[in-house]
Amino acid sequence: MTDDAVKPLPASLEEIREDFLALTEPERLQLLLEFSRELPELPERYALAPGLLEKVEECQSPVRAFAEVDDDEVVHFYASAPAEAPTTRGFASILAQGLSGLSPQEVVDVPEDFPMQLGLTRAVSALRLNGMTGMLTRAKRQVVEQLAARA
Repeated sequence: MTDDAVKPLPASLEEIREDFLALTEPERLQLLLEFSRELPELPERYALAPGLLEKVEECQSPVRAFAEVDDDEVVHFYASAPAEAPTTRGFASILAQGLSGLSPQEVVDVPEDFPMQLGLTRAVSALRLNGMTGMLTRAKRQVVEQLAARA
């Protein structure tokens, strides 16, 4: 396999992608709203100090996110997004559920266009998809920075 070869999605993200693609466009939007209701609560250390989470500038809504690599080299993705922004909250939830539990390399290898692979390009504005891409880009950068700090 060359460096240019497309790497497969981790199973967690592949399952989410397949769930979306199996639906019609209106149903995909409903699934995104379901994800918005499933955004995991922040751990207390982040809930009490939201400044530890990085602001996602690409999002229209006030979204903060952080990808943490634990001592066992497992990634945990945390995000806060307001209930009044269900689309953005849904995207944050997809990443929280899809990235958490992965290895750092698996997170780094997630393609930048993953948000476009969900089949939502006609149901959701490009600006909102750009917000999810911004969350993913930050998560990948944060993972790389944490690994570099340990080296």
